[in-house]
Amino acid sequence: MNGAHGHAHGHAHAHRRPPSYGRAFAIGIALNLAFVVVEAVAGWRAGSLALLSDAGHNLSDVLSLVLAWGAAALATRRPSARFTYGLRSSTIMAAFANALLLLVACGAIALEAIERLRAPLAVASDVVILVAAIGVVVNAASAALFASGRHRDLNVRGAFLHLAADAAVSLGVVAAALAMRYTGWLWLDPAASLAIVAVIVWSTWSLFRDSLGLSLQAVPAGIRPGEVRAYLASLPGVAEVHDLHIWGMSTTEVALTAHLVVPGGARSDALLGEAARGLERRFGIAHATLQIELGDGEPCALAPDHVV
Repeated sequence: MNGAHGHAHGHAHAHRRPPSYGRAFAIGIALNLAFVVVEAVAGWRAGSLALLSDAGHNLSDVLSLVLAWGAAALATRRPSARFTYGLRSSTIMAAFANALLLLVACGAIALEAIERLRAPLAVASDVVILVAAIGVVVNAASAALFASGRHRDLNVRGAFLHLAADAAVSLGVVAAALAMRYTGWLWLDPAASLAIVAVIVWSTWSLFRDSLGLSLQAVPAGIRPGEVRAYLASLPGVAEVHDLHIWGMSTTEVALTAHLVVPGGARSDALLGEAARGLERRFGIAHATLQIELGDGEPCALAPDHVV
């Protein structure tokens, strides 16, 4: 028993190691770094400011991949006396930073496109088309390395969106350049850029929203607190559930704490084991800390939902 309320504490774990994308990050960084060099050299030799600018943009994407890879590596560090959860939350920070980088990049592209709408420039050179086509292949191939994990890991989704966005921009450059060659409509290039920016912002918004929410300890997307509460309340012997908190420890791991009122404290150990297994199986919550209250003493000060 513990404290004036006569609480018994229980703790149960069921950990699953998330998939490692170390090889994918290494390949993606190598491919894109090589492309940056090719694009910069081609832009310098062709005297193309557009290619040189895009090379700088692609270099920032390489840095974003390094950031995501570094966060994934930090997430595997063991807990310490100071960082008792380890550094798992670094993946949340990386996902949020990558979302911000994408939105800033979109803003820069949009501003450049608006300027070119005012003063259109001919960009349909063979060098630009060839390099942009190579960019489509490189970025699409790199994005494919992260496609399988983009739905279950925000950090991986950030890497995927960066690469997919670059592939879309390069594809837009090729399409607009070819169309301008046959129509002479110089406004097609900035118009295509603005359309691509709109698509990227739309796809990036969920990454920004979800990573911001996780950084503020919101309930991860896909988990409904009401259903979790109902499940815990349905366990044998549980009369009440309060002080329920659910948050993301990382972009792949979810933690939960709750107080369960169990009059008499019957079969507490079995109850805790059943609850932990059910939370992991039903909701993917693998780190559950549950506190048993007997309900025969002073009411718990944390029982009201507005108290934290």
